[in-house]
Amino acid sequence: VSTQSTWGVFLITQEKMAEVAQQPEIQVEKKEKKAKVSVKKASKKTVKKQALKFTIDCSEPAADEIFDIASFEDFLRGRVKVDGKTGNLAENVTIGREGNVINVSSKLAFSKRYLKYLTKKFLKKQILRDYIRVIARTKTGYHLKYFNFHNEEEEQEE
Repeated sequence: VSTQSTWGVFLITQEKMAEVAQQPEIQVEKKEKKAKVSVKKASKKTVKKQALKFTIDCSEPAADEIFDIASFEDFLRGRVKVDGKTGNLAENVTIGREGNVINVSSKLAFSKRYLKYLTKKFLKKQILRDYIRVIARTKTGYHLKYFNFHNEEEEQEE
């Protein structure tokens, strides 16, 4: 059986159908159809991306002078990946410091969870991970807080 293929449309001529129909094993419908292939163009919608802004409040550990905010800011600048490459911040991601607060703003898709991961990594590097934890205070920000060891000590005494 010979078929002619054009853009996904198969045509079988009447003569070939008659030849195939004489064979008892194969049953073929005797209709000749042409299908139209239509391709719809996807409408392009322009989506305005808003700049994402995140904050990390380091006021508690910085007030006790066990946490160096300048080194944390440098750590973030060196470790944040943009398009799979570290040190590729350019204009897409800006990291700044205002007092005891680190501000990170991004024009690209950026995860708040990634900032928490990097903050924990810095704390581990500074051997502070056992004493300070990273807590989400708002939808766009974290703050660093000490673990409550006083409550545990009181419970052990009782």
